[in-house]
Amino acid sequence: QVHLVESGGGLVQPGDSLQLSCTASGRIDSKSTMAWFRQAPGKEREFVSAISWTITFPAPSVKGRFAISRDRDTGTLYLQMNSLEPEDTAVYFCAAGPRGSLYSNDYTYWGQGTQVTVSS
Repeated sequence: QVHLVESGGGLVQPGDSLQLSCTASGRIDSKSTMAWFRQAPGKEREFVSAISWTITFPAPSVKGRFAISRDRDTGTLYLQMNSLEPEDTAVYFCAAGPRGSLYSNDYTYWGQGTQVTVSS
């Protein structure tokens, strides 16, 4: 059984940076895709970015501002978020699945989420 835990969320001001981490207990196949999703109040869960091997797939809304990476040794997933905007406020979830996808239903394992709030 795989258990994912996110960390690194918090309250920041517009323009600030923040790095999220996602650690996994249990074995995740190195061929698996790992991803970040987010969900703002009253909205559906939204794809943010995914990584499969070294190939990354950022959503247009975060391309150039957010960078996803994965430590090959520890398996830890990261999301470096720069130039944060109030519209980035959401609960951020990490997920793992057998293949790259924009759709949450294609991911098997999920963390509990970490809150990111961008406000002045």
